[in-house]
Amino acid sequence: MDRKSFLQNSFMGSSGFMLSGGLAFNPADTYSRPTDLKITDIRGATVAANYDYPIIKIYTNQGIEGLGEVRDAGWISQALMLKPFLVGRDPLNIYAILDSIKHLTGHGRYGGGYSAVDIALMDIIGKALDKPCWQLLGEKYRDEIPVYADTFAADNPDNQAELMKRRLEKGFQHYKTDLRPVMLRGIEGAIAGGLPTAKGLEIWGEYVEKVRDVIGYRVKLGADHFGPMTIETGIALGKYMADSRFALAYIEDVVHYANFNTINLNKAITLGSPVPTLGFEDIFGFEGFRPFIEQAAVSIIHPDMLTSGGMIETKKIADYARQFGVETMMHCACSPIGTMAMVHTCATIKEFISLENHALEMPWWQDLVTGIHKPIIEQGGVIRVPDSPGLGIEIDDDVLQKHLRESKYLTYDPGFFNPTPMFDKPMTMQEARARQLIGGYKVAGPWWHINEEGVYANQDSPDQR
Repeated sequence: MDRKSFLQNSFMGSSGFMLSGGLAFNPADTYSRPTDLKITDIRGATVAANYDYPIIKIYTNQGIEGLGEVRDAGWISQALMLKPFLVGRDPLNIYAILDSIKHLTGHGRYGGGYSAVDIALMDIIGKALDKPCWQLLGEKYRDEIPVYADTFAADNPDNQAELMKRRLEKGFQHYKTDLRPVMLRGIEGAIAGGLPTAKGLEIWGEYVEKVRDVIGYRVKLGADHFGPMTIETGIALGKYMADSRFALAYIEDVVHYANFNTINLNKAITLGSPVPTLGFEDIFGFEGFRPFIEQAAVSIIHPDMLTSGGMIETKKIADYARQFGVETMMHCACSPIGTMAMVHTCATIKEFISLENHALEMPWWQDLVTGIHKPIIEQGGVIRVPDSPGLGIEIDDDVLQKHLRESKYLTYDPGFFNPTPMFDKPMTMQEARARQLIGGYKVAGPWWHINEEGVYANQDSPDQR
């Protein structure tokens, strides 16, 4: 039975499958654990990057610190507001802590606080027990994690090709490119009713061919950012991009996860498209992914661990997907802190394809952390899985401070891990939103990077203008 036939016939409810996931053992019950370990504080810092990186530290009374990261283009207060549920508690009692904060989370950027806390607690537990985070999660299936190179949308196909050349030099075996509605605007007959026409698909195809001219056909190539789509246009996209001129490996988030009737819409596209479908970076939690997996609504799941619930929850999601014949890729547009948390998790996912990276335009990206083999992304597009305790990294204070986001772009400025007395008392999600402390996707301002013309400067990208 081929993959699509399996997906079409595999929905049986969960009764025939054993739900797996979580940690390999309960750290709170280990004999080697430190005694009287308590959380004393949580603080943060926001790095100015392509999509800003909200970084957190959780502190303990025994000098063990845990690093975590809120979802890119998210709000650091999403994590800091969890402080009243953390301080005074034993970080090794991770299940109870995570259960106590789950009501203060949600899809998209609202999943960032819970996910960051999960990662920071896992870092603390690994350090306290002298184990790498992957070992806390279970068996390691690979020593290197394959990485796919994403590419932001350039203003024209020639610039897009130049961006791909930079990635080709690194030897990646997997690439992704944007196919945005803006590429079709102003072209007669390319859009009808806000949807791409056959002419529009041809124009997108020209962009893909430009990319293929650079990277060739021995590597994988995916695409995303199609804008509003229907079943008909989604299937038409899949059929068109299956042509050997394009040979797309997948089409991503064809219909948004939050759309009305989204599971049926995505399922119809998945069944009708020769090109596999990929989704969804903005879903939080096992229960969020579960119906898409059980209903065969997507060919490959693509959680962003900084939204989906951190290491424990994402491992649970991927293990469940595997039981339905669904493989896992992982969205990643974050700093090396979030990236390495994903690397540890990906090492324990049996049916894993590749991990995203957005950082090639920032030469300073890997300098944000120390204690790890560099270059972090090796020639050939892989990242080594660390065996040192916790995440296996520490922050380089000087580099991070150099790239802090300026206060004028932030509704709440955490400084450089400054004290957080305003978060001492609990607040609801409604209160935090009313005080403009949390919200959805937010792009802040200029960042140091190599732009699509090849110039290194502190300026906005096309996505931020």
